[in-house]
Amino acid sequence: MVGIYARVSTEEQARSGFSLHDQIRACRQKAATEACVEYIDEGISGEFLDRPALTRLRQDVKNGVITRIVCLDPDRLSRKLMHQLLITEEFDKRGAELVFVNGDYAKTPEGQLFYSMRGAIAEFEKAKINERMSRGRREKARQGRVLRDFHIYGYDYDKASEQLVINPAEAAVVREIFARFTQPDDKVNGINGIARFLTAQGIPTKKGASVWHRQVVRQILSNRTYIGEFYQNRWNTEGLLASRHDPSQPRRPMRERPAEEWIRIPCPAIIDEETFRLAQARLEASRRRWAGRGEQRYLLSGLLRCGFCGCTMIGRQAHNWGRQTREYTDKKQTPTGQTGCGLRIRCEETEQHVWEAVRTWLADPLAVAKAIDLDKSRDIREDELALLRKEQEKAAVAKRRLLHLYAHDTAIGLTDVQRVLAEWTQKEEQLQKQIAALTERQRMQHGEGMERSLLRQAIHHYLLASPDELSVSDKRELIRHVIREIRVYPQRLEMDTF
Repeated sequence: MVGIYARVSTEEQARSGFSLHDQIRACRQKAATEACVEYIDEGISGEFLDRPALTRLRQDVKNGVITRIVCLDPDRLSRKLMHQLLITEEFDKRGAELVFVNGDYAKTPEGQLFYSMRGAIAEFEKAKINERMSRGRREKARQGRVLRDFHIYGYDYDKASEQLVINPAEAAVVREIFARFTQPDDKVNGINGIARFLTAQGIPTKKGASVWHRQVVRQILSNRTYIGEFYQNRWNTEGLLASRHDPSQPRRPMRERPAEEWIRIPCPAIIDEETFRLAQARLEASRRRWAGRGEQRYLLSGLLRCGFCGCTMIGRQAHNWGRQTREYTDKKQTPTGQTGCGLRIRCEETEQHVWEAVRTWLADPLAVAKAIDLDKSRDIREDELALLRKEQEKAAVAKRRLLHLYAHDTAIGLTDVQRVLAEWTQKEEQLQKQIAALTERQRMQHGEGMERSLLRQAIHHYLLASPDELSVSDKRELIRHVIREIRVYPQRLEMDTF
């Protein structure tokens, strides 16, 4: 039986006017028979191998149902030469004949060469299309134009002016969210309380859903668009779509580009900067206060970070000479593999040391008050940033040297080069995360009166009772009022206070 494969992507429909109907009609004329099965992928890019209709066609060829395949052109099969050759070889092994409307390619060295050249040209054309589209989008953003409707709650997208305009009804809800979060009361308190309140009021979300989730509220509270700062070119999605459609490709997360590459687009503000800054301070304080709340046995959950690799440290049970002991470690299993450099510290000694430090600070409220009024910009952080950026540049240089060496030395295996490149790329990404985290902590430390207010409230409340009478939960809450983060080294702890 004859199988007809046709494919069209949205961008090609707009650019070249390809029509599925025209493709199928041409393929039927080429097949010269009515006994045809049609396999159609509509609106799917040829960059990906995992396509529903193509997958069914390959399975039917494997099962012997289809013995002849008719396609308009090789780039309908795939836009990648490697995928074209893989599919062609797969069909050949099953004894299926592959025929193209626009030219037949004989199984001769010359024919195979011409077929490969056509595939390479198609792949090059796809790469150029992507490059031109990306460059065009960046230039459009630099001109102050919003690329598309990003469906931001509180705003509508004006296609004529290509700008964000305020949606009055949604903007009122945004102001309500910020007001109830920064000025909580007994009826509506916290992100969960706001989500329940909006659901009870029957207010729909941007997508029209009747139920508000806490994550949606958190995203609104964290979005700088509401103070008139909308950023484009912030996220690097290169390879993200391909990894979703190609099971052989490793899953790639969406990565944030360096801040200097972001393109800021002015837009009308809904919230004033002071309210937004107060909301960020409360979000940070809340995250630190409740991190690890479900595991009450570990007093410092969510506060510890390895001073070497920058990974957070978690509490766990460890076996030591037949005895179970509690420890904090940065070695943990994540969906992308194991992280951490293996630093471990005992829970009892660490918790006692931190608690004694907190008690000492609380015993001298004047010293604490003086400390929180000091300038928080530490030179050591600038040194850390400089060191991290230097290490990042070293990784980039190492990658360039490796590629240069591979280009001039054919004896080096491609597999080894790919493996080493992946290792350097992973190191670059880890360094970028550490730089971003350190930069964000610096930004949060400048002029955030909410953090100081929280500390003063904690001192006033907890000095009324004896620290020895506090429960474990009270200690955890108190520590999170006082300490933002603890960086752990083998011989010392560095505590970052509010």
